[in-house]
Amino acid sequence: MIKIEKGSGNVYADLGIPDAEEMLVKAQLATKIGEIIKERGWTQQEAAKVLGITQPKLSKMLRGQFRGVSEAKMLECLARLGRHVQIVVGPAQHSDDAGHVEVVFAA
Repeated sequence: MIKIEKGSGNVYADLGIPDAEEMLVKAQLATKIGEIIKERGWTQQEAAKVLGITQPKLSKMLRGQFRGVSEAKMLECLARLGRHVQIVVGPAQHSDDAGHVEVVFAA
C-alpha cells in the first residue's frame, strides 16, 4: 500500500529545501511574470528588454531557476509590467507566532 501524505502547501518545505518560504514566494512571482508575458504575446527577448534583464536570465527564472534573482528584482519586473506592487507589514495572527511572507495577487 502506498502511503499518501497531505502537503503543507509549500512543496519546497515538503521536500526539505532550505529557504523554502523564499523559494515559494519567488515561484509565485515568476509564475505571475510568465502569465503576463504570455497574455501579451511577447517573446522572451521582447519581455527581457522591458524587464531590464537578459533573455537567458528571464528564461531561467521562468523555468524555476531563480536562486540568482532577488525577490526585489522580481517585484521590479512586475512593476515594469504595469502591476501595482504593494508591501504590507502587519502583526502575526497570534502574538507568539513567527511571521511569514505571503504573496497575494489582486484581481
